[in-house]
Amino acid sequence: MSEWSPIIWFDGKFVPFEEARIHVMTYSLHYGVGVFEGIRAYRTYDGRTAIFKLREHVRRFFDSTKIYKLEIPFSEEEIIHAIRELVRKSGFSECYIRPIAFINITKLGVKPTTRRASVAIGLVKWDKYLGKAYYEGARVTVSPWRRIPPNSLPLNAKATGQYLNSYLAALDADIKGYDEALLLDTRGFVSEGPGENIFMVKNGTVYTPPLYASVLPGVTRETVIKILEEEFEIKTVERDIALGELLAADEAFFTGTAAEITPIVEIDGVKIGSGKPGPLTRKIQTLYDDIVRGKIEKYREWLFYV
Repeated sequence: MSEWSPIIWFDGKFVPFEEARIHVMTYSLHYGVGVFEGIRAYRTYDGRTAIFKLREHVRRFFDSTKIYKLEIPFSEEEIIHAIRELVRKSGFSECYIRPIAFINITKLGVKPTTRRASVAIGLVKWDKYLGKAYYEGARVTVSPWRRIPPNSLPLNAKATGQYLNSYLAALDADIKGYDEALLLDTRGFVSEGPGENIFMVKNGTVYTPPLYASVLPGVTRETVIKILEEEFEIKTVERDIALGELLAADEAFFTGTAAEITPIVEIDGVKIGSGKPGPLTRKIQTLYDDIVRGKIEKYREWLFYV
């Protein structure tokens, strides 16, 4: 069960959750024009609360507003301060943080009369995004929907309207009884999950699709690439991955702020490796959890203590 914080930060003010409202005719609700982020705060080993890679997430949030030419009347430092204060006021020791920027005007017609955006930030207590799949491994199905190509929408932006593609894939997987979907790009190569990047392991080498395979440049993806090299002396190979290669992998796993490190054990009835979470996946999963909880000193620079 998820539990929302009773307080929302909305355009510079802390307001009760129930009062953070917009009109049903709001422009962004009709045309999907908005950008957002997903950030996690963790209870660290010493009892404090720390936000993982906060600055990197806020930087991407602002990059997304720039790509979509949204104008927000706050600086990066002001948003960082707002997130920290909201976490403090919530009393949550662990939470998922959702900043969103959107055009908050009542107007019909695709061309907006303003590019000035409202900004809201909410918090929710959210355990494992894919539930028991985090522990047991995810059963995945290949989506009939292809990932949006980068020449149609700017995939380095985390934008609301773009997630209709993810919605269709995730809905299809849910209807079919799977834990998650896997999308291919328009060329037929492996792209990513609806809200996760994907890695595979074969003969001791780790592979992940390149950014041009319609992939969001994930913060967790970047983190995993770095810790694989620093802690395991494994350099991740970024290249196109055919679906057949993935089906024959020794291990596979999703990465994401929400999903963290989630093993993949089956794709459309085909077992990945032994059909159980692989040994390297488990090591990365444990290491990542140790890092976000401040157990490893060299990576504490990635933590923003509340």
